[in-house]
Amino acid sequence: MTISLKALHEKREQLKAGLAQISDLRPGSLTARFRKCGKPNCHCAQNDSPGHGPSYSLTHASAGKTITQVIPQGPAVDRTRAQIAEYRRFRKLVHELIAVSEQLCNAQLQQPEARVAEESKKKLLRRSPGRRRRAGD
Repeated sequence: MTISLKALHEKREQLKAGLAQISDLRPGSLTARFRKCGKPNCHCAQNDSPGHGPSYSLTHASAGKTITQVIPQGPAVDRTRAQIAEYRRFRKLVHELIAVSEQLCNAQLQQPEARVAEESKKKLLRRSPGRRRRAGD
């Protein structure tokens, strides 16, 4: 099944419009942690107690290193979750855009007249609109 060039161009424009609507984003994963303080009389020392928490941490890789950031409880956790979701949506759109662009490039290779027209258009753009000066003018 081949997709027309027009459909591919439309899909590419839709993806670019989707990218323009991206809001705050950040990579990583958010983890809720519970801990036990170690005091024998604390509620967390009970066998059925999950412990103190949750405390949230955001972890992601940067320049080959793992970075962990503590996220305070409350609205910051919800914002961070939304930012991570937006990052995943961004990545998905970029992967789709690359796939459509690759399909467009391959389809254009199959149409030699489109390639010739594109090359002649590039040549026209390279020419300067004014007249050329001679050396000594």
